[in-house]
Amino acid sequence: MFHNKLRYGNISILVLLTHLVMLAAVLFRGNYEDIRDIVPLTIAVFSLDIVYMIVIRFFYKQMTYTTDYLLLLILNCSVIFQSCFGGIGFASKHYITCVAALVCCQIMFLLTRNHLRVLAMKQYLYLVLGALILAILFLTGSRSMWINIGPISIQPSEFMKPVFVLLCATSIMEQHPKKKVLMFHVSREMIALTIAFFVIFVLQWWCRDLGSLPTFAAAYGCAILCRICYPKAKFSKGTLLFLCALGVCAVAMLAAAAPGYVQARLSVDIWEDTYGDGWQQCQALMAIAEGALFGKGPGYGKLIQVPAADTDIVFSTICEEWGFFVALLIIFFVVSLLILPMINKPRSYFHATMVMGVAAVFIVQMGLNIFGSCNLIPFTGVTIPFISQGGSSMVVCGMLTGMLKAGQSPVFRRPDVQRQLNAQRRKEGAA
Repeated sequence: MFHNKLRYGNISILVLLTHLVMLAAVLFRGNYEDIRDIVPLTIAVFSLDIVYMIVIRFFYKQMTYTTDYLLLLILNCSVIFQSCFGGIGFASKHYITCVAALVCCQIMFLLTRNHLRVLAMKQYLYLVLGALILAILFLTGSRSMWINIGPISIQPSEFMKPVFVLLCATSIMEQHPKKKVLMFHVSREMIALTIAFFVIFVLQWWCRDLGSLPTFAAAYGCAILCRICYPKAKFSKGTLLFLCALGVCAVAMLAAAAPGYVQARLSVDIWEDTYGDGWQQCQALMAIAEGALFGKGPGYGKLIQVPAADTDIVFSTICEEWGFFVALLIIFFVVSLLILPMINKPRSYFHATMVMGVAAVFIVQMGLNIFGSCNLIPFTGVTIPFISQGGSSMVVCGMLTGMLKAGQSPVFRRPDVQRQLNAQRRKEGAA
């Protein structure tokens, strides 16, 4: 117990020290007129650090806090980044969404710890997915992915990600009876999951939001992989080779049938079209080069004048002001958040599949943003988890992190048994 307390104390100091160093960089290298410009940001960051550490350590008993501390570290780093783009201030809206992400992390952790409870709610997950699809079709306008309510914009497609990951996990958490369809023996659950993925695919294609498709494909691919690797699932080598060949052919056909604007992105030479389709990527690459290893200094960046500088090309904006080294460091923190839950031996096949699906969504989304900003792949316009501006994205990131956390400290008691135990304890207490 002493060693655990010492470890948690050391992690707390590391989080506080990291934010202190970043705020010191803002103080000594930042672009501000009055030192009082830094005070709101400093108070907000350390207040969130201290309050959240107290809450999770003393009022919220659980088996592990590693994910909590890493999430807190990343989110407050994100607040500092967003508060410095183009000049020192305080990104209050982004700060509120980060707090919401922390709250959603804890809520989703409680909801997904018990795989038996999630399995009992599987039909409701399909209903939620259907409701989100209907909301996109009827509430967002013509082929749009956003619902605008006054000054608030909600992206329902983001909330489809945790629902779909849970559907993937519940579909293969145990060996289901199979039936022969054509030449394959498949389970009813995998058929339902495949139909759900196909509907999402068609919806994303129709709404021209192809940048998010790889994240859903990654989660679905992890579900297929876990089904193949299930100890009792007997797949022949011929079947596996056929599925791989089918996947390659599907990707090739989709690339050939992609809309004109996608084809343009696939073939554009950004340096030949610096004021057209390649303008945004050219500016992003030049910002990375100008930032060099340690950046121009917080608040001195010019990329913020380019559209989507704090969302779709935020990696380049961080490189410009903070340097390539700091940008890689924050990406390392995010990757560590994903890897640590997978280091521990999975407690159940459900939790292993759920963690793999969440990690796949995050890694693919992060790779699309970073590689697109660096012109290594066509520009897709997706955000970096936890770092980019965006309320819906940030809340969903918190929910997905809660699912990662549930994979580290799950519970296996059946809900009805737990209720009986609680009733018995109440009777004993009354006696």
